[in-house]
Amino acid sequence: MKLALIGSNGMLARKVRELAPVGSELHGFDLPEFDLTDRAQVLAAMARLKPTVIINCAAFTNVDGCETQEDLATRVNGAGPGYLAEAAQAVGAVLVHISTDYVFAGDQTSPYREDDPTTPLSAYGRSKLAGEKAIVASGLARYFIVRTSWLYGPGGKNFVETMLRLAVERDELRVVADQFGSPTYTGDLAAAIFRLLALSSPAYGIYHLADLGECSWHGFAEAIVELARLHGEPVKALRVLPIATSDYPLPAPRPAYSVFNKEKYLAATGAALPHWRDSLDSYFRERSQLKKGV
Repeated sequence: MKLALIGSNGMLARKVRELAPVGSELHGFDLPEFDLTDRAQVLAAMARLKPTVIINCAAFTNVDGCETQEDLATRVNGAGPGYLAEAAQAVGAVLVHISTDYVFAGDQTSPYREDDPTTPLSAYGRSKLAGEKAIVASGLARYFIVRTSWLYGPGGKNFVETMLRLAVERDELRVVADQFGSPTYTGDLAAAIFRLLALSSPAYGIYHLADLGECSWHGFAEAIVELARLHGEPVKALRVLPIATSDYPLPAPRPAYSVFNKEKYLAATGAALPHWRDSLDSYFRERSQLKKGV
């Protein structure tokens, strides 16, 4: 596998690098040297490399910032994936593109399937949906659009690290309790991507990938604080209080319900995804090892 990893300095890309199959030839592309919004540069870089697989982890992920920079978000999250699809078609590569739960409105009460209507509420969601549509419209046949949710892992800003920082600083945390989803560890997502790529007769298209189970942000925060104590973190917070979304207004609206139906992935690979609580514990163990330099 000759792999072009786009957004190679990001949080998910770190795990893609770690879990790439033995013998893979991995080439990283990221800012400032590589600009995903520059079509000519994208096409030329992929033509020189001639990868067999392109994995796109690059994105403008500042959800609230997208509300005031929607043009930039649409270039990065919308046009850029279209350029990668064009390049993949030109060199005969498979494209893996990472998308998001934000393409949905979050108004369902049952887990979202891949073919459910996409009605994003935010500029970020609209820009990510534009990227999906650009890939589908490109004519590329061999692609995986992988939607995921509530992603966390080593090497990047995420909810787990934010809660840990606040739990050390404050006696009390106030966390939204009326938004529900499935926290997803980057290691689980990267492993699932390589399982899809390893299929002998893959059914290309859109897949929902997230860890099993669901919780609110408040429930996620409670689990983070509980595990932090168990793993010896200097936790100061004594209480994690539930609040409503209306009590914590932000520029971009969030989906109230972001749980995915993962049956398509399970049927394709036969591989079970871990429960989010088990993966959160694994993440804490990994953090402890990284601190010790293991």
